[in-house]
This record gives sequence, structure tokens and C-alpha cells, in this order.
Amino acid sequence: MQPSETAAALQGLGTATLGESGAAALPPRIRAAWVGARLAAPAYPVRCAANDNLALHVAVARAPRGSCLVAEMGGERERGFWGEVLCVAAQARGLAGLVIDGGVRDVAALHAHRFPVFATGLVLRGASKELPGSAGHPIWIGGAPVCAGDWIVGDADGVACVPVGRLGEVLASARGRAAREQKIFAELRAGRTTLELLGLDASPIEVA
Repeated sequence: MQPSETAAALQGLGTATLGESGAAALPPRIRAAWVGARLAAPAYPVRCAANDNLALHVAVARAPRGSCLVAEMGGERERGFWGEVLCVAAQARGLAGLVIDGGVRDVAALHAHRFPVFATGLVLRGASKELPGSAGHPIWIGGAPVCAGDWIVGDADGVACVPVGRLGEVLASARGRAAREQKIFAELRAGRTTLELLGLDASPIEVA
């Protein structure tokens, strides 16, 4: 598939289905910074030192067009590491979005620019721009490895990472799960219950 077709397929399946089909779920603390943000793009990993965002500035200048930055911030989440200046710079370079295990700011501007950002929260205080880090090298976020080229998918449910080497396997599994769910929906509308369809044992539940 072309990258645009892969992105559309992953977005259509959604993070919840992908997360049950072999994709790695990034920590639930990382959520959409603005309502409606959606993302599906190859990753460009970034590692910053605590309280510093120099590596993000380098990554915006060096990341391939169409990729999204995925940033590990040295465990520091009480800084606003990204705002409108970096947003405009990233869009000018053709980047697709940002996933950051840290805070961001200028959220109204990010929304106005329609730049997808997934972050741990909104923080006013800024960061320094001088400490060591890395761009393009593998990182870990909440126990999930992220390597350059892995597919990152973000939506209202959270963020999932599909290793590029397992893309076909995860897509096939997710499509199968989605098809099974459509059959379940039809049976539910026809009057059956989840207890029947999922083979659940209701005996532990005391019912009035």
C-alpha cells in the first residue's frame, strides 16, 4: 500500500481495535490536546533531556516529510515543550503531527492550525534549549518501544504504535476483529445479548 492508503486504513480501524490486534498502546496519560485531533503517520523518535526541548527543534528540521514526531521528555511533564512556533515550523516542513510524553501549550493555536498533537497535559512554563538529546534513534515511552518508521495512530481513545515490521500482521488482525464486531452488532440489534454472544457466565452476579 501507499503511505496514504496505510494511514487511511489505520485511522479507519482506530486505536482501540489496533491495540487489541498487536499494536503497542502508549500510556493513557497521552491524550489528544484538542478535541478531534487524529493522526496516522510514520514515527520520527525524539529524546529530550528533562526540562529541555532542543532535540525537538532539531527533529523539526531533520524529520522526513509526512512523519510525526514522537518525543520522550526525560520523565519531565511539567513544562510546555511545544507551542505555536514549533507547530508552524513543523507544518512548514510537512510534518504530520506530534506525540509527546510531556506538556504543550498554545492549544487554541494548535487547534486553529489543525495540527494533531497528543500530550500528557497543558503547561504554561517553557523549556530550555541547550541540553543533549537524540533525534531519529529508538526511544521508549511507558514500556513501549518506538523506532523510526513505526506507524503511530492517535485518536480520541489514545495512541497506538504499530511496528513497521509487523504492519501487515497487525492490519490483518485488526480487520478481522472489526469484521467480527460488525457481526456482533448485527446480532445485538436482532435481540441477542452480550452474555450469549461472548459466552459469559452470569452466575457470579446477584440479580434482584
